Amino acid sequence: MASSVSFPCFIHLLLFISCGFILGSAQNVPIFACDVDANPGLKNLSFCDSSLDVKTRVDDLVKRLTLSEKITFLVNKAGSVSRLGIPQYEWWSEALHGVSYVGPGVRFTSLVPGATSFPAPILTAASFNETLYETIGKVVSTEARAMHNVGLAGLTYWSPTMNIFRDPRWGRAQETPGEDPTLTGKYAAGYVRGLQQRDDGDKEKLKVASCCKHYTAYDVDNWKGIQRYTFNAVVTKQDMDDTFQPPFEACIRDGNVASVMCSYNQVNGKPTCGDPDLLAGVIRGKWNLNGYIVTDCDSFDVIFNAQHYTKTPEETAALGLNAGVDLNCGSFLGKNTQGAVDKGLVKESEIDRAVSNNFATLMRLGFFDGDPRKQLYGNLGPKDVCTQDNQELAREAARQGIVLLKNTAGSLPLSPTAIKSLAVIGPNGNVTKTMLSNYEGAPCKVTSPLQGLAAIAATTYSPGCDNIACGTALVDDATKIAAEADAVVLVVGSDQSIERESLDRTSITLPGKQSDLVSAVAKVAKGPVILVIMSAGGMDVTFAVNDPKVTSILWVGFPGEAGGSAIADVIFGYYNPSGRLPMTWYPQSYVDSVNMTDMRMRPDPKTGYPGRSYRFYTGPTVFKFGYGLSYSTFKHNLVRGAPETLSLPLEEGHACRTSECKSIEAVDHTCNNGAFDIHLSVKNVGQMSGSHTVLLFSSPPRVHNAPQKHLLGFQKVHLSPNQEGTVRFSVDVCKHLSIVDEAGNRKVALGHHVLHIGDLEHSLTVTI
Repeated sequence: MASSVSFPCFIHLLLFISCGFILGSAQNVPIFACDVDANPGLKNLSFCDSSLDVKTRVDDLVKRLTLSEKITFLVNKAGSVSRLGIPQYEWWSEALHGVSYVGPGVRFTSLVPGATSFPAPILTAASFNETLYETIGKVVSTEARAMHNVGLAGLTYWSPTMNIFRDPRWGRAQETPGEDPTLTGKYAAGYVRGLQQRDDGDKEKLKVASCCKHYTAYDVDNWKGIQRYTFNAVVTKQDMDDTFQPPFEACIRDGNVASVMCSYNQVNGKPTCGDPDLLAGVIRGKWNLNGYIVTDCDSFDVIFNAQHYTKTPEETAALGLNAGVDLNCGSFLGKNTQGAVDKGLVKESEIDRAVSNNFATLMRLGFFDGDPRKQLYGNLGPKDVCTQDNQELAREAARQGIVLLKNTAGSLPLSPTAIKSLAVIGPNGNVTKTMLSNYEGAPCKVTSPLQGLAAIAATTYSPGCDNIACGTALVDDATKIAAEADAVVLVVGSDQSIERESLDRTSITLPGKQSDLVSAVAKVAKGPVILVIMSAGGMDVTFAVNDPKVTSILWVGFPGEAGGSAIADVIFGYYNPSGRLPMTWYPQSYVDSVNMTDMRMRPDPKTGYPGRSYRFYTGPTVFKFGYGLSYSTFKHNLVRGAPETLSLPLEEGHACRTSECKSIEAVDHTCNNGAFDIHLSVKNVGQMSGSHTVLLFSSPPRVHNAPQKHLLGFQKVHLSPNQEGTVRFSVDVCKHLSIVDEAGNRKVALGHHVLHIGDLEHSLTVTI
């Protein structure tokens, strides 16, 4: 989204200063409309009557506004109408993995100096735990409401990011849940429910309003001079409907999100924020969004000045409004909508529609119900931010996401009593801000890896490099302490100077001379060497995988404020790792041969194009999607499997009754009785308690260029040694076993399907 980098830093500073009064800064009071205590006359206005339905209230409000007043409600720094008791409201706040200081809608002060900073989404996603996603969202929204009550935060948060992590070089990988549409959709829907759902069960009202972004096929930021602002994503109908769109559909249908943000890029020659088919057609028409559509920041300016898609500013404003945009992050609609109306390019009814969607969202948030301190969450305040439980959840989230990638016998976990000296080495060994990722807020407190490890064992430390880019490896210092220690923990990887919004990678190896440092340290070490990779995207660490002196490898993402403690918990066996990679780790040869801007997911044997993601890519990998080790061993046993054959009904006269078909449409009448349950017994046969991640995959028949394998669902089960548990999956043929054909239609493939859970396979034949 709306990048903090869309605006220059000095403009950001001005935004914060100028918006301070909007948040009730000096008085520590919330901002709200319909203050009937201060202005009793407002009681007579229907839009201030909380007993009426939202539509009635919105209609009443809109008809009271002049056109010029309406236009002020089309931008993130919305207008005020004093005669109606409506104060200025700032729409732009962020909560990607905690309440963020990015965007002018949130401030941290001495009253609330920080908020709980959870791991970056890519690491939280690696937990494969839907309950965790929702629980984090609930904590974040509680802290947001608490800050709102003292005038420090808004109610509309432009999170989560749910684009598919299509290419390993993408700088915004850290913001995403990974490369898989099912995982991404479940993460987004869970996090959104946590943010939005109220504790009183009122489904119409919102705790805070969430936003799924960036719609759609957005995953190039700045690669070899190719900028997101002018990039045209050329996407096939098949790839669009089976890879890029499903997470957004899940966010709307399953999460009931209150907003969708359109992206900077073009898709097949049309700017997403000006495409009526993508916005009014799909988001609102097909998926029935109950909420508002917002642009990424300055998107209309980008369409006009960078893409040169339109001839005038007024034409640009009309393009967006007519396409279905309701709110503009930026000032473009505020400046150019009146001119668009005057020139007959947009009707006032479109503006009414837009502001109605915006007002309806604020109505559902209680913004027009008077003082929020007298409403459901009115008792929340600074005491509810950075609570001990919230900070412990941040630690637990990091622990659940950490992935054990390699573990030689006798390496991990380290014994807290046997290890008398521990060498901590590497450019990320003592970092704090790096762990907070981007779209971060001020944390409650931060524990670096060194601090976390030093709390358990006596440590020595060397950064090993001059900085994260590691132009110079400080090998002598590092090898000296490594040779003397009982064990070595090397913490390497990246930070925002290597991968971030507006900066894609060109290399996916460890930066600079980090790999030289690792090899040199491993060579002289006398005990276990634990390589900890702190990064968002995968790294080609084949050299370390193949080096017997590197005894263990952990990937820790950007693990948030409690990252150092979580890393230490895993290394010393206080926590048994259960994370799984949410993306494929490719070798460097992949990015050397594949153009980042090639959006095709499916391989092309004729040209040697290898395809993308575990669903389509068949080439060599460093680590596969879904990979992750444990300190225990878990055995699977199928208790209740799928049927061996499944016959789907066809209506009279269906073409497939008289001619051979390789698939049939996934429509309601076909899907009747097309569901079954799978019950799996899981037993911990190891010596250590721990959670086990169960992934259910399907390999469909090879028709319509179907994925070679795709994720149907996932479950998490916690088991003590020798304990046995049952995991259940409900499979719907049309929802889970369907594929998308070349024209973008969802079909059920006829023939041989294979279901995979770990090393178990079950064959299922679908017939008519």
